[in-house]
Amino acid sequence: MTDSKLLRIVVVNSLVAQQGADSAAIEQAERARILRIGLLEAGYNILAALPPDANLQEQIAQLQPDVIIVDAQSDAALKGVVAATANARRPIICFSEDGNRDRMHAALEAGVSAYVAAGLSAEWVKAVLDVAVARFEVDQKLRDELSETRMKLAGRKIIERAKGLLMDRHRCTEDEAYRKMRRLAMDKNLKLSDVAQRMIDVADLLI
Repeated sequence: MTDSKLLRIVVVNSLVAQQGADSAAIEQAERARILRIGLLEAGYNILAALPPDANLQEQIAQLQPDVIIVDAQSDAALKGVVAATANARRPIICFSEDGNRDRMHAALEAGVSAYVAAGLSAEWVKAVLDVAVARFEVDQKLRDELSETRMKLAGRKIIERAKGLLMDRHRCTEDEAYRKMRRLAMDKNLKLSDVAQRMIDVADLLI
């Protein structure tokens, strides 16, 4: 598993309470301060602390963090982080005072690796980071395996279709068609599925 202390982290939370802010905003800013202090004291590398109303997609694309921590203030901030990592997945950790199960499930389904609804504690940060990174790595491995399986299945379907074309055109058996394709793939130094796709492309042009 990746050493969490080596991770580059972006924190999304309220930086400071504005003058005249209400008690909720002041409390949120204090939570943000505790989180950042806890990360720094534990030796983590904070690339940036971004306010929830920042252009999160652009900022995250520029910073390229390994992990994103969202001290949740709004659905919009969390959605912005999820959208920013859609094409470059990475662990997302959400600290929240909201223990609503539907909201928690929605966040996890959207791509959040860990959702902590039991309050914010600097002492919990390392444990939560370790769990989130481990879960993300397991999920990513499963995604990669699923993608590889789908690609193999798609390749088999292409090969079967190309074999059928050869069998019809050359009046040969399935084994003979397969051997022809294998020989051509070796001669051209190509994958069997690539040879099959070229045959299908040519056949489609002749229709």
